[in-house]
Amino acid sequence: MEEMRIQKYLSEMGVMSRRAAETAVISGRVIINGEKASIGQKVAPEIDEILADGILISQKNLKVNKKIYMMMYKPAGVVTTMSDEQGRFCVGDILKQADFPERVYPVGRLDMYSEGLLILTNDGETANKLMHPKHEVSKIYHATVKNEINREVIKKLEESIEINGRMTKGASVDIIERKNGRTKLKIEIFEGRNRQIRRMCENSDLIILKLKRVCVGRLNIGLLKPGEFKPLNHNEIKYLKNI
Repeated sequence: MEEMRIQKYLSEMGVMSRRAAETAVISGRVIINGEKASIGQKVAPEIDEILADGILISQKNLKVNKKIYMMMYKPAGVVTTMSDEQGRFCVGDILKQADFPERVYPVGRLDMYSEGLLILTNDGETANKLMHPKHEVSKIYHATVKNEINREVIKKLEESIEINGRMTKGASVDIIERKNGRTKLKIEIFEGRNRQIRRMCENSDLIILKLKRVCVGRLNIGLLKPGEFKPLNHNEIKYLKNI
């Protein structure tokens, strides 16, 4: 295998997506020949010793030819990582408890206090396509907020907001139910900006009581319960690859 940037290598080996690899490198979780890696650093896999989260990465100890695609219902309170330096319970811990034999990683993130659908894979190319903003893969959330809100608030929620100096694309928002001083909303967005739904609600002075992602593109969480996971079927995998 020829030299390549560390982020690309980790992605192609099915360890994590390129974006996740960048985060791992920046946070010092990737070690090359005993020293912390840097963004863009090139590696020679046959020569260099590469560790990610303390695990030696090589073609011998990773089943790189077997592509895994699955979905998980991430419970609230669980961190969307395969390990956590602060010792918080994470997605990787759920898989360990179930003795899941393959190494996969989450595609994108749900914040710690949100729950719902996560896609997990070791296919770096497909993961990158799914996360890239240019593909505009929609994501649908069910958000329960305090108070029985009206259509004027819905209209404001659908407007673009600024996140990190850049405007978001407009959202689609519908009321599912208004009951007992609460409103359950269906919110569809076409990006995956940091805490986007929560920021939208904050911008409209809404307090979120529960936030659950139910769809990523055509993939639906279905009857999965918190902490459960299952492999994607043939049609679901084909959909991901054709994005």
